[in-house]
Amino acid sequence: MPYPSPLQTLIDQFAKFPGIGEKTAQRFVFYLLRQPQQELLRMAKLIMNLRDAISMCSLCHNYTDRSPCAICSNASRDKSVVCVVSYSHDVAALEKTAEFPGVYHVLGGNINILEGMTPDKIRVKELVERLKHPDTKIREIIFGFNPDLEGESTCLYLSKLLKQYTVKLTRLARGLPRGADIEYADEITLGEALKSRREL
Repeated sequence: MPYPSPLQTLIDQFAKFPGIGEKTAQRFVFYLLRQPQQELLRMAKLIMNLRDAISMCSLCHNYTDRSPCAICSNASRDKSVVCVVSYSHDVAALEKTAEFPGVYHVLGGNINILEGMTPDKIRVKELVERLKHPDTKIREIIFGFNPDLEGESTCLYLSKLLKQYTVKLTRLARGLPRGADIEYADEITLGEALKSRREL
């Protein structure tokens, strides 16, 4: 028996989320039906105000509620070591390891020519500008990409582009299995990958 149209429409919307299938989307909707109206209104307000409450850090381009973000404005962080990652959730995953004392640069994606993701569509230019800025003394750039085809392509492109600068280029060690996502790796594996990074 099909669900009423408002239910099915909401199920379809939840099913668009990454990693969420039809069954999980149904569970979300039936969970929401059991919640008091006030809780639904609170959740709806949070979603409606999300873009106003969150912005991009002017330095690292991570999601933040203030700019510069808490990491970039932290005086105890080593600003000379920059870990370049694809997405903001990679920053969150690496921060859980408590192994990295430096700062980040979020590209906002990976190079994937087949899908039209060329270097000009991600924040490569901003990374180069950051490296060339006279006030920054960056001595090491760590490539913190997933060990998949897109991550490898991005790593290869950036390593060729940045070789002209006097900066040490390293990548996460193979503590991460090929094809694994940084977002889902446990803290120990990510911590080991950070500690065992190697120069390119």
